[in-house]
Amino acid sequence: MHDLAESLRLVGASVRFCSVCFGITEADPCGICTGDRDDAVICVVEEPQDMLAIERSHSFRGRYHVLQGALSPLSGITPSQLRISELLERLRQGRTKEVLLATNFTVEGEATALYLSRAIKEMGIRVTRLAHGIPLGSDIEYIDAATVQRAVEGRSEY
Repeated sequence: MHDLAESLRLVGASVRFCSVCFGITEADPCGICTGDRDDAVICVVEEPQDMLAIERSHSFRGRYHVLQGALSPLSGITPSQLRISELLERLRQGRTKEVLLATNFTVEGEATALYLSRAIKEMGIRVTRLAHGIPLGSDIEYIDAATVQRAVEGRSEY
């Protein structure tokens, strides 16, 4: 039991937030922030685990910014409680050409994406959003109406 407690103490002492992207790391800045990535694109996520999920897909080679949550006025979570000011400061440096909003498709995630979109577009930076719709391998008859509606509205050339 003592070994487990000591291991947990060591993890707690060595793990921190990256000073650039606010992901979880042992080294500051993290390996993603110091790696050979595309500086022109920043993917904004709510939580560190969202960044890890996108990394597992091997589909994104830009930089990240972790907000540490999503806007939720009913829960008292306002822009000042998230890492939004740090994101806007990064964007003012002028290297970013596109921001990919990868917040969750919840009411809070959508509100956060809308808030960020308005602020970022004023800076003249392209804002994109993750695609959404019917999951691969699904039968349409079992998908909820709202998801089918978004898939139809967001259809693309084939």
